[in-house]
Amino acid sequence: MALGQALTAATHNDMTDPQRIREAIIAALPVTTVTESAVPERRFLYVPPAHLKALRLESQLVIGMRGAGKSFWTAALAAAPLRTVIGQTEPYLTDTEVSIGFAAAADVDAYPDRDILAELLKQAATPYDIWRAVVARWLAKLTGEYVPAARWHETVAWVRQNPEALARIAQAADQRLASEQRYGLIVFDALDRTSTDWNTVNQIVFDLLRVVLWLTEFKRLHAKVFLREDQFDRLDLNFPDAAKLKATKAELKWEPCDLHGLLWQRFCNADHEHGAVLRDLYARITGQPARPEDGVWLLSNDVKRDERRQRALFAALASDWMGKDSRRGVPYVWVVSHLADGHGRVSPRSFLAAIRAAAEDSARYSDYRYPLHYESIKRGVQQASQIRVDEIAEDYPWVTKLMAPLRGLSVPCPIETITARWQERFPNGPVDLGGNYLPPLRADLGWSGIQDDLRRLGIFEFTSDNRINLPDIYRIGFGLGRRGGVKPIKTAPSPVV
Repeated sequence: MALGQALTAATHNDMTDPQRIREAIIAALPVTTVTESAVPERRFLYVPPAHLKALRLESQLVIGMRGAGKSFWTAALAAAPLRTVIGQTEPYLTDTEVSIGFAAAADVDAYPDRDILAELLKQAATPYDIWRAVVARWLAKLTGEYVPAARWHETVAWVRQNPEALARIAQAADQRLASEQRYGLIVFDALDRTSTDWNTVNQIVFDLLRVVLWLTEFKRLHAKVFLREDQFDRLDLNFPDAAKLKATKAELKWEPCDLHGLLWQRFCNADHEHGAVLRDLYARITGQPARPEDGVWLLSNDVKRDERRQRALFAALASDWMGKDSRRGVPYVWVVSHLADGHGRVSPRSFLAAIRAAAEDSARYSDYRYPLHYESIKRGVQQASQIRVDEIAEDYPWVTKLMAPLRGLSVPCPIETITARWQERFPNGPVDLGGNYLPPLRADLGWSGIQDDLRRLGIFEFTSDNRINLPDIYRIGFGLGRRGGVKPIKTAPSPVV
């Protein structure tokens, strides 16, 4: 008998009620996706090993897909209690003062929003001057020295006219932090929201990285820039010493074991009796109970990295098979593989959403001996796909427009079939995709450029015989079919215009 079967059998012999576990799962996981910029609760803070490099002070460039954690870590770094927790692994963060230099949430005193940026640029301010003005306000708070801050155009003008004064303030801030054995960090996120024009965004990011490089002249002053992959791919970093910035690049990746570690972190820290039920199950299966510390239940590092025990944990929830026998796959593997994009990446929010939806749906199988029914897991993936499609529509509204005429197609299908539908819907070509948002990167290359954009985003995959396929995480939500695959969602997503 497999380890998972043996351990789950023991669990059921001990009269653990699948319905109680199901209810605990629903209570432990969020009903809807949480705003990324919200400060996470300490009990739900989970740091994948791959993210540790991104959180280090010396990592100035951090790249990640939507939902990988860019805004999550921006919020966490800005929260002193969470920096202390992360500092258990990265000690420097415990002694670091953090400020936000740009983010999705408005803070006009700390940084200009998109409209203010546009107005400053109209007044012939360069992005380089604007970012130095943002840094100047940050440094003035550290030193207590005066920088005009009533209006952003005043700060920008002062920076441009007083380069020596700014340099002295930076030096004073560096010396003050050194005397206190502390560090200063300014974080930039959501830079795609700075403009609706790619050339403008490129210049804004380019000049920001020049300012970041300037700060490296000071030992105690640091900056960290979170970028979407397409933003980084488009950058031409041709200024002196740009290679130094590229060398600090870190990527936010989630391995399957990280996703399951996050899942059980949330399970073990669920409220009231729900957490007790799931902690009991965790202890029974792993043989290593979650450890309480300052009101938070912590998982064993061994279990976080041990796929064998993670498989056993998931088998206790969903059995060993995605059906009545082994031919349909293993739930532990099946869920992650069907939530992956064309590059094999999985958003943690998609994963948690799929598990919660599966638990809710499993209530219809009241006599099933496991908390999660395999058919409900498939429906959970359907819901996660819809959430993912809604997320991609926020960052790339033009994708929703492109996918609408493809609804009902079965993939893989010839490239010509897709191009024909696009040409019928958009007779003027990719120019018809315009709106108050950043357009496709390669729209100037025609439909082949659009196909490449979708491939780079992980939405399109190209088969060996040059047909186009879609991973389930997008195929289902956009309403395309596949023979033998999970059925697509019938309701079309609302286009973003």
